[in-house]
Amino acid sequence: MTVVLTDITKAYGTQHVAVKDLDLDIKDGEFFTLLGPSGCGKTTTLRMIAGLEQVTNGTIAIHGRDVTHVPARLRDVAMVFQSYALYPHMTVHENLALNLKVKGLPKAEVEQRVQQVATMLRIDQVLKRKPGQLSGGQRQRVALGRAIVRRPNVFLMDEPLSNLDLKLREETRTELKKLHEDLRITTVYVTHDQSEALVLSDRIGVMNDGRLLQVGGPHEVYSRPADVFVARFIGSPSINLLEARLHRDGDGLWVDVSVPGGAGLRHRLPDATARALSNGHAHDALTLGIRPEDFLIRRSSAPGRLAASVDFIQPMGAISYAILRLPGGDAVIRERDHLIAATDPDDPIERGTQVWLEPRSDRICLFDQQTGRAVG
Repeated sequence: MTVVLTDITKAYGTQHVAVKDLDLDIKDGEFFTLLGPSGCGKTTTLRMIAGLEQVTNGTIAIHGRDVTHVPARLRDVAMVFQSYALYPHMTVHENLALNLKVKGLPKAEVEQRVQQVATMLRIDQVLKRKPGQLSGGQRQRVALGRAIVRRPNVFLMDEPLSNLDLKLREETRTELKKLHEDLRITTVYVTHDQSEALVLSDRIGVMNDGRLLQVGGPHEVYSRPADVFVARFIGSPSINLLEARLHRDGDGLWVDVSVPGGAGLRHRLPDATARALSNGHAHDALTLGIRPEDFLIRRSSAPGRLAASVDFIQPMGAISYAILRLPGGDAVIRERDHLIAATDPDDPIERGTQVWLEPRSDRICLFDQQTGRAVG
């Protein structure tokens, strides 16, 4: 492991605990993203790795070396900030070369490294310009280059793309992914943008309220969220959540959503899920999670299908989303007052149409209503 955080806590006085009991192992060469809303503790965690914040409790190791109390300049990490943090009176070349000159490297090696990084990042044509003469994307690449040219053990990146417009952010995201695949330097990346995390990361750590809730690959945290918060935070549009109950009969284990005044949902659980719930779940009250793309819209009723009406359609190019209302839906829908299901733009559904919903059999999520943790 390149970076190991053990039982890390960061408190500011007695009133605010920013990070609580965090344990994390980041593998050599991986792109690891800390994801969560503003104020969740992700940037504080990054700054503790960098040595810009002192830990209250716990230890930090980099390449097996305990750096908990080692000054930032001696940790061999390079940070890229949300602000470009370039010296405005220096040229691009001078910004890239500064840290190497401070280290006392030979002039020829400094020049070779600067030219290599500038070519890699496609800023070799602007080396004589100052930051004020560059576009936002060029300035961001210079900030990345200043970190890369140092050849550190670890890159630490704090929302480096958030100041860019959407198109430039997407382009720079692609460049960053390719750059990491070429260099394979361990990268710890902080963002609140779940799309960015899913595209860039080898693994993602989802944080909320100072705690690390789940660590896993992009597909894992999306399709098998550890709790309701992770399920809601990852995915756009966000997951549908309904109050449900388990129902057992001789034919297996079922999950039921009862809607006052309407046709409810009844869905037989796969055998493996049923066995896990039968062995480890003490009560029947559940929250059922279904992603919009996993809600199948049917034009006819059938036992177990959920009756709904189409409120309106949101076209999104290659896909559309149906906003759906349930009779008595306030009693069963959580977090919002409607359901969302993906639909084919080539198969239009008129507003006000009566439809019936059923989930894909193997693509549902179940959460304990009391704790919010995933079950089954």
